[in-house]
Amino acid sequence: MARSKSSKQWLKEHFEDEYVRQSKESGLRSRASFKLLEIQEKDKIFKGGMTVVDLGAAPGGWSQIAAKLVGKSGKVIASDILPMDALQGVEFVQGDFSEDQVLQKLQLMLPREGADLVISDMAPNMTGMKVIDQAKLMNLAELALDLARSVLKPGAYLLVKVFQGEGMDQFKSDLRRSFKSVKVRKPNASRARSSEIYLLAQGFLK
Repeated sequence: MARSKSSKQWLKEHFEDEYVRQSKESGLRSRASFKLLEIQEKDKIFKGGMTVVDLGAAPGGWSQIAAKLVGKSGKVIASDILPMDALQGVEFVQGDFSEDQVLQKLQLMLPREGADLVISDMAPNMTGMKVIDQAKLMNLAELALDLARSVLKPGAYLLVKVFQGEGMDQFKSDLRRSFKSVKVRKPNASRARSSEIYLLAQGFLK
Protein backbone atom coordinates (compact mmCIF):
# COMPACT_ATOMS: atom_id res chain seq x y z
CA MET A 1 0.00 0.00 0.00
CA ALA A 2 1.44 3.38 -1.05
CA ARG A 3 2.09 5.88 1.69
CA SER A 4 0.29 9.23 1.57
CA LYS A 5 2.26 12.43 1.02
CA SER A 6 1.74 13.43 4.67
CA SER A 7 2.92 10.00 5.82
CA LYS A 8 6.10 10.28 3.75
CA GLN A 9 6.74 13.74 5.15
CA TRP A 10 6.30 12.47 8.70
CA LEU A 11 8.72 9.62 8.11
CA LYS A 12 11.24 12.01 6.56
CA GLU A 13 11.03 14.40 9.51
CA HIS A 14 11.17 11.54 12.02
CA PHE A 15 14.36 10.20 10.41
CA GLU A 16 15.99 13.61 10.39
CA ASP A 17 14.93 14.39 13.95
CA GLU A 18 16.57 11.18 15.10
CA TYR A 19 19.98 12.65 14.22
CA VAL A 20 19.03 15.99 15.76
CA ARG A 21 17.97 14.20 18.95
CA GLN A 22 21.12 12.09 19.03
CA SER A 23 23.34 15.12 18.51
CA LYS A 24 21.68 16.93 21.44
CA GLU A 25 21.88 13.88 23.70
CA SER A 26 25.55 13.39 22.81
CA GLY A 27 26.44 17.04 23.35
CA LEU A 28 27.30 17.49 19.68
CA ARG A 29 26.84 20.85 18.00
CA SER A 30 25.38 19.59 14.76
CA ARG A 31 23.65 16.59 13.18
CA ALA A 32 26.39 16.90 10.54
CA SER A 33 28.74 15.41 13.12
CA PHE A 34 27.29 12.00 12.34
CA LYS A 35 28.29 12.31 8.67
CA LEU A 36 31.91 12.80 9.65
CA LEU A 37 31.77 9.98 12.18
CA GLU A 38 30.45 7.61 9.51
CA ILE A 39 33.23 8.56 7.11
CA GLN A 40 35.80 8.13 9.87
CA GLU A 41 34.45 4.67 10.69
CA LYS A 42 34.80 3.62 7.05
CA ASP A 43 37.99 5.36 5.99
CA LYS A 44 39.94 6.13 9.20
CA ILE A 45 41.03 9.54 7.92
CA PHE A 46 41.74 10.93 11.42
CA LYS A 47 44.63 9.77 13.56
CA GLY A 48 46.07 11.04 16.82
CA GLY A 49 48.50 13.94 16.47
CA MET A 50 47.23 15.12 13.07
CA THR A 51 46.86 18.75 12.03
CA VAL A 52 43.40 19.38 10.55
CA VAL A 53 41.93 22.44 8.83
CA ASP A 54 38.11 22.70 8.95
CA LEU A 55 36.60 25.08 6.39
CA GLY A 56 33.13 26.56 6.86
CA ALA A 57 33.31 25.23 10.39
CA ALA A 58 30.45 27.04 12.20
CA PRO A 59 28.63 25.99 14.34
CA GLY A 60 31.49 23.57 15.00
CA GLY A 61 30.04 20.10 14.54
CA TRP A 62 32.95 18.80 12.47
CA SER A 63 35.62 20.65 14.46
CA GLN A 64 34.25 19.13 17.66
CA ILE A 65 34.63 15.60 16.27
CA ALA A 66 38.03 16.38 14.70
CA ALA A 67 39.44 17.68 17.99
CA LYS A 68 38.42 14.51 19.81
CA LEU A 69 39.86 12.26 17.10
CA VAL A 70 43.27 13.95 16.81
CA GLY A 71 43.61 14.24 20.59
CA LYS A 72 45.71 16.61 22.68
CA SER A 73 48.78 15.98 20.54
CA GLY A 74 46.87 17.05 17.43
CA LYS A 75 45.72 20.42 16.19
CA VAL A 76 42.45 21.65 14.65
CA ILE A 77 42.26 25.02 12.90
CA ALA A 78 38.73 26.07 12.01
CA SER A 79 37.64 28.91 9.74
CA ASP A 80 34.30 30.47 8.83
CA ILE A 81 32.92 33.85 7.81
CA LEU A 82 30.43 33.40 10.67
CA PRO A 83 31.41 33.50 14.35
CA MET A 84 31.78 30.23 16.24
CA ASP A 85 31.67 29.59 19.98
CA ALA A 86 34.98 28.40 21.41
CA LEU A 87 35.73 24.69 21.38
CA GLN A 88 38.40 22.93 23.42
CA GLY A 89 41.30 21.91 21.19
CA VAL A 90 40.20 24.12 18.29
CA GLU A 91 41.79 27.38 17.10
CA PHE A 92 39.36 29.58 15.16
CA VAL A 93 39.96 32.12 12.40
CA GLN A 94 36.94 34.20 11.44
CA GLY A 95 36.86 35.53 7.89
CA ASP A 96 36.87 34.54 4.23
CA PHE A 97 39.81 32.17 3.75
CA SER A 98 39.94 33.04 0.05
CA GLU A 99 41.14 36.51 1.07
CA ASP A 100 44.92 36.83 1.43
CA GLN A 101 44.87 38.31 4.92
CA VAL A 102 42.74 35.48 6.35
CA LEU A 103 44.67 32.81 4.44
CA GLN A 104 48.00 34.13 5.73
CA LYS A 105 46.70 34.12 9.30
CA LEU A 106 45.57 30.52 8.88
CA GLN A 107 48.87 29.45 7.33
CA LEU A 108 50.84 30.98 10.21
CA MET A 109 48.94 28.74 12.63
CA LEU A 110 50.06 25.59 10.79
CA PRO A 111 53.21 23.61 11.55
CA ARG A 112 56.01 24.15 9.03
CA GLU A 113 55.40 20.83 7.27
CA GLY A 114 51.73 21.67 6.65
CA ALA A 115 48.35 20.05 7.38
CA ASP A 116 47.49 16.35 7.29
CA LEU A 117 43.83 16.84 6.40
CA VAL A 118 41.49 19.55 5.11
CA ILE A 119 37.76 19.02 5.68
CA SER A 120 34.97 21.11 4.19
CA ASP A 121 31.24 20.82 4.83
CA MET A 122 30.67 24.27 3.36
CA ALA A 123 27.37 25.06 1.67
CA PRO A 124 26.08 28.32 0.19
CA ASN A 125 22.93 30.12 1.24
CA MET A 126 20.43 28.14 -0.83
CA THR A 127 18.16 29.96 -3.28
CA GLY A 128 16.03 26.94 -4.21
CA MET A 129 17.14 27.36 -7.83
CA LYS A 130 19.09 24.22 -8.62
CA VAL A 131 21.39 25.66 -11.29
CA ILE A 132 22.41 28.62 -9.12
CA ASP A 133 22.85 26.55 -5.97
CA GLN A 134 24.91 23.96 -7.84
CA ALA A 135 27.24 26.62 -9.25
CA LYS A 136 27.65 28.23 -5.81
CA LEU A 137 28.53 24.97 -4.09
CA MET A 138 30.98 23.91 -6.78
CA ASN A 139 32.68 27.28 -6.41
CA LEU A 140 33.06 26.65 -2.66
CA ALA A 141 34.48 23.19 -3.39
CA GLU A 142 37.02 24.71 -5.77
CA LEU A 143 38.03 27.25 -3.11
CA ALA A 144 38.51 24.39 -0.65
CA LEU A 145 40.73 22.58 -3.17
CA ASP A 146 42.79 25.74 -3.76
CA LEU A 147 43.27 26.11 0.00
CA ALA A 148 44.17 22.44 0.36
CA ARG A 149 46.85 22.73 -2.33
CA SER A 150 48.43 25.60 -0.39
CA VAL A 151 48.47 23.98 3.07
CA LEU A 152 48.61 20.17 2.74
CA LYS A 153 51.77 18.14 3.23
CA PRO A 154 52.59 15.37 0.71
CA GLY A 155 50.38 12.30 1.16
CA ALA A 156 47.65 14.27 2.98
CA TYR A 157 43.86 14.13 2.58
CA LEU A 158 40.97 16.39 1.52
CA LEU A 159 37.31 15.71 2.36
CA VAL A 160 34.89 18.07 0.61
CA LYS A 161 31.14 18.33 0.12
CA VAL A 162 29.69 18.66 -3.38
CA PHE A 163 26.29 18.27 -5.04
CA GLN A 164 25.80 15.68 -7.74
CA GLY A 165 25.28 17.59 -10.97
CA GLU A 166 26.90 20.13 -13.27
CA GLY A 167 30.60 20.62 -12.64
CA MET A 168 31.10 17.62 -10.35
CA ASP A 169 32.86 15.41 -12.91
CA GLN A 170 35.23 18.24 -13.82
CA PHE A 171 35.94 18.83 -10.13
CA LYS A 172 36.71 15.14 -9.61
CA SER A 173 39.16 15.36 -12.52
CA ASP A 174 40.81 18.36 -10.85
CA LEU A 175 41.13 16.38 -7.63
CA ARG A 176 42.77 13.47 -9.45
CA ARG A 177 45.46 15.82 -10.76
CA SER A 178 46.47 16.59 -7.16
CA PHE A 179 45.72 13.34 -5.31
CA LYS A 180 46.46 9.65 -5.82
CA SER A 181 42.83 8.56 -5.40
CA VAL A 182 39.33 10.00 -5.09
CA LYS A 183 36.43 8.18 -3.38
CA VAL A 184 32.74 9.08 -3.24
CA ARG A 185 30.94 8.87 0.10
CA LYS A 186 27.22 9.30 0.91
CA PRO A 187 26.78 8.95 4.68
CA ASN A 188 23.48 7.63 6.03
CA ALA A 189 23.21 10.83 8.05
CA SER A 190 22.92 12.84 4.81
CA ARG A 191 19.31 13.65 4.05
CA ALA A 192 17.90 11.05 1.67
CA ARG A 193 16.52 13.63 -0.74
CA SER A 194 19.69 15.67 -0.77
CA SER A 195 22.06 15.44 -3.73
CA GLU A 196 25.01 16.10 -1.43
CA ILE A 197 27.91 13.68 -1.46
CA TYR A 198 31.43 13.86 -0.09
CA LEU A 199 34.59 13.41 -2.12
CA LEU A 200 37.51 11.96 -0.22
CA ALA A 201 40.81 12.69 -1.96
CA GLN A 202 43.78 10.72 -0.61
CA GLY A 203 47.52 11.02 -1.13
CA PHE A 204 48.24 14.67 -1.93
CA LEU A 205 50.85 15.03 -4.67
CA LYS A 206 52.83 18.14 -3.81
